[in-house]
Amino acid sequence: MTGSAVKILVVDDEPPIRKLLRVGLTAQGYEVQEAPNAESARRSVTGDMPDLVVLDLGLPDTSGHDLLQEWRDAGLAMPVVILSSRTDEAGIVKALESGADDYVTKPFGINELGARIRVALRHRLQQQGEKAIFQTGALSIDLVKRIVKVDGVELKLSPKEYDILRVLAQHAGKVLTHQFLLKQVWGPAADVQYLRVYIRQLRQKVEKIPDQPHYITTETGVGYRLREPD
Repeated sequence: MTGSAVKILVVDDEPPIRKLLRVGLTAQGYEVQEAPNAESARRSVTGDMPDLVVLDLGLPDTSGHDLLQEWRDAGLAMPVVILSSRTDEAGIVKALESGADDYVTKPFGINELGARIRVALRHRLQQQGEKAIFQTGALSIDLVKRIVKVDGVELKLSPKEYDILRVLAQHAGKVLTHQFLLKQVWGPAADVQYLRVYIRQLRQKVEKIPDQPHYITTETGVGYRLREPD
């Protein structure tokens, strides 16, 4: 993705939304392709693989969920950022668990979407060469030595607290669903209440004001997000 503009495919059946994204993303330096439906999106991906896809879940011919699942089943790993209605928490969770990288809810600001796109693109690059030390603000995590510090002071974390923080750090900037975190830390049969208890404990240790978290934020009805690295 160096040497030429990053190609973004916008898949949405509403012309005003496509125009908003074309103008806004082009102004941010991206090359924008458009698809008004799933069939057109399939042709675009087959003909000229985009670096990232912005995908509306409510397409007229095939649902966004099914199209995303098709791509992931075919081994296509380009980042996908979902457009969804604010009330469709179940749809957002389903898309994230099918392999979407992030989401924004309508109505959204172009700067918010741009930030999600940058995180998704950066995350794919980080996966190819993960750093040993994660740093965001005053929070640092040594992923080799398993040492966590805030303002240079080492924190005493339980093994489970560290495991949750490690998974969040490995996907920093991305929202992680409750089920993804539970599966990574406890296994598939765990109760979401475990996660809520440990997140509360973690915030008591890493946040200056635990009730107004700066690092570990809640995505209501979906999951949690760790602030992206510096």
